[in-house]
Amino acid sequence: MQLQQTLKKCYSFEGKGLHTGRVAKMTIKPAPADTGIRFRRTDIGEDAYVPALAENVSSTARSTTISCGEASVMTIEHVLSALTGMGVDNAIIDIDNVEVPILDGSAKPYIDAIWHDGFETQDAPRRYIELKEAVEIHNEKGSIVRIESAEEFSYDIKIDFNSRVLGIQHAVWDDSTVYAEEIGTCRTFVFFHELEFLFNNGLVKGGDVDNAIVIVEHPVTDEQVDRMSRLFDVPALKVREDGYLSNLVLRFSNECARHKLLDLIGDLRLCGGFLKAKVTAEKAGHGINTTAAKAVRASL
Repeated sequence: MQLQQTLKKCYSFEGKGLHTGRVAKMTIKPAPADTGIRFRRTDIGEDAYVPALAENVSSTARSTTISCGEASVMTIEHVLSALTGMGVDNAIIDIDNVEVPILDGSAKPYIDAIWHDGFETQDAPRRYIELKEAVEIHNEKGSIVRIESAEEFSYDIKIDFNSRVLGIQHAVWDDSTVYAEEIGTCRTFVFFHELEFLFNNGLVKGGDVDNAIVIVEHPVTDEQVDRMSRLFDVPALKVREDGYLSNLVLRFSNECARHKLLDLIGDLRLCGGFLKAKVTAEKAGHGINTTAAKAVRASL
């Protein structure tokens, strides 16, 4: 029987939110058995809790936001993914602003801080989420998320952005995969032409060269690249032969697919616990991921 786990101590992180640019301090704390994952907006009040459940999703525009009453927390998917991948059942996450810090764009900072300390085993059995019937969600973009009952969990994702740089990529998480080494370290990504639009419209205020893979899908001028260097306030960037901006070196050839898997794991934690299921996804994003989580919650 798998028992529930929480953290052995508190872990604090501080940094800018990717979308708002606001600096937040966030502390992940141990919590009693059967607490689940709950955020608390300490700048609003001691009781400003937002449970990490799909019915609390209030926005999926470029990240996942949950809300309860006047309290909202944005970009929760990476920390939820980290806790799920490391096997944490219960935690309280205190945060003093609206958006979770982006840090390096992956779950690696959480893993690096928490993993070596181990976890506190609790005197309660883990409550697995088991489905009686499969849940399958489609949308008009051709995205699919299917969740079906299985004895062992598995997540299988395929991404296809019709991109000459990315191609079609595939990633898997199951018992044979070490989340902390193979999934949690993978960073968020953005296309160069999208980044220009987002910057021009004030929609990415906390981005920097350390927290996003930049894909240069279409030809760009030296002036455009120089302007991006100035926006990031870094020495001159270049477009590499493989089509990526020179700000980062890939950790895996399919790092972008693995990051989408990281997001999927975090979003599906909003089902309320650990899925005992086979998850298959194509062209997944926060919208369809959280819709699938809501459907799972409804089926229970």
